Amino acid sequence: MNHSRWNLLPPAPAQYLANTSGFPPLIAQLLYNRGLTEPSQLESFITADKCLSGNPLLLLDMHRAVARIYQALLSGENIAIYGDFDVDGITGTALLVQGLSSLGAKAIPYIPHRLTEGYGLKITALEKLHQQGISLVITVDCGITALPEVKKAQRMGLDIVITDHHTPLAIIPPAIAVVNPKLPNSNYPFPELAGVGVAFKLLQALFQGIGKEKQLDELIDLVAMGTIADMMPLLGENRYLVKQGLKLINATPRLGVREVITRAGLNIGSLDTKSISWGIAPRLNTAGRLEHAMTSYKLLMTNSPQEARELSIWLEQKNAERQRITTKVLTKAREQILAEGISPLLITGDEDYPAGIVGLAASKLSEEFYRPAIVIKTGKQVSSGSCRSIPEFNIIHALKQCSSLFSYFGGHAQAAGFSLPTKNLARLKQTLLQLASTELAGVDLRPHLDIDAEITLPDLAGDTFQSIQQLAPFGRSNPVPTFLSRGVEVIDCQTMGSSSEHLRLKLKQGGTVWNGVAFRLGNYLTEVSSPLDIVYNLEVDRWGGEERLRLSILDFAPAISNLATS
Repeated sequence: MNHSRWNLLPPAPAQYLANTSGFPPLIAQLLYNRGLTEPSQLESFITADKCLSGNPLLLLDMHRAVARIYQALLSGENIAIYGDFDVDGITGTALLVQGLSSLGAKAIPYIPHRLTEGYGLKITALEKLHQQGISLVITVDCGITALPEVKKAQRMGLDIVITDHHTPLAIIPPAIAVVNPKLPNSNYPFPELAGVGVAFKLLQALFQGIGKEKQLDELIDLVAMGTIADMMPLLGENRYLVKQGLKLINATPRLGVREVITRAGLNIGSLDTKSISWGIAPRLNTAGRLEHAMTSYKLLMTNSPQEARELSIWLEQKNAERQRITTKVLTKAREQILAEGISPLLITGDEDYPAGIVGLAASKLSEEFYRPAIVIKTGKQVSSGSCRSIPEFNIIHALKQCSSLFSYFGGHAQAAGFSLPTKNLARLKQTLLQLASTELAGVDLRPHLDIDAEITLPDLAGDTFQSIQQLAPFGRSNPVPTFLSRGVEVIDCQTMGSSSEHLRLKLKQGGTVWNGVAFRLGNYLTEVSSPLDIVYNLEVDRWGGEERLRLSILDFAPAISNLATS
């Protein structure tokens, strides 16, 4: 039996293939699968250049935001950039401080402490900034739901400009300007910018107005890191931002980022989206998870080689500690879930769960059990939770139906967070379980693999891999292409890894032999027979200074398996 549902995407219509005859049929099929159904869209997707970039002045309130910032620049006001403690927020904060400072602004960063202050705008923090002589606060990656906080700031005489990309509630805070591509009456062409992407559009509008737009090129590395780390769709404008940003990181990385790259064992020059999401982002995130995110901010901003080295060593140690704690939390959470019986929605809570780790644990549980998962740090009075979901269940929509129970909640369809009085936990659990049971009734809760095309291993010869790379950068909504090959002969198969958790295979079809690895499928060694049907990506194996292509096997089943059409 397949370990996941295999969903072979429908072939592109003959007319489409005829209209895209400039591309090999396999590439045309991949583009069609990514929603590029108009041949006219293909060129801009492949080149991913500035033509994908929207006019920043199309964002609602942008004129007002720019006018207020110019006023602050001209009268020498003190500006605070109020960010979030994840990579999107940290990169966005660094971007605005660096960008505004280059225009002569007096800008300081403020990132709340995840463990003592929590997410978003806080009245005590705003009061403190006001006392320090700050008269304008610009938010990054937060603020869209901060209704009482913005009202209070107004009464203090503190102006707020909100830049955010989270889903707005019914009432928008009465800030001087609210810049968010997800506002209900927005006609900005691309609503899926990251928080750092929205901050970048603000700088773009400011810099365009004074003819200094060229200076923005040196900040685009920050946009790429935040966009990839926040798992935004890599289509449209995000493709351009990430592609340019990766070029910059590979050519001349910032001092701090260079140190992190080295410690993560990555190679400058061949960094891609995967290097960011698996290597760099977890290290930048770790500061805010365990202590204060300002360390990562300093790492991005430093011009001192010694400071860059020291901060990166500290982050490396913290990251190792974070991994140990995550494993501990996961073990406990998994035991709790299995003891209670696996329901359509997983909820686990404990007073020992560190607030900075619950999101990671929820993410791993959701992945392992293929269900929405909520991990809660319970407190005597107040509890806070982190949610991760699957495409079949919109978690922010579910939370909205329990909004009266929360003191705060916010997020996206597949990732959200909340805090609430502990006495409301039982009701929350009951309501969410009911919602999930109803909504997920009859859904096959196994991960599904969308397969781009059925091909044979000899089809991968020649420049197929180079052609596929034209579609990079890969990420959400533009995944690394996935293929199915049937009836492949298994020449050899062994386990690998310290606890035999992976498989290493040698596979043959039509006279060609390929090496393959199946990560985390070591448990299924006994199910490997010959011939096999395999689902895989094509990847570069960089080992011992050499580069070879190999198959990264995502799932397999005995040949002539039936394809589930989900």
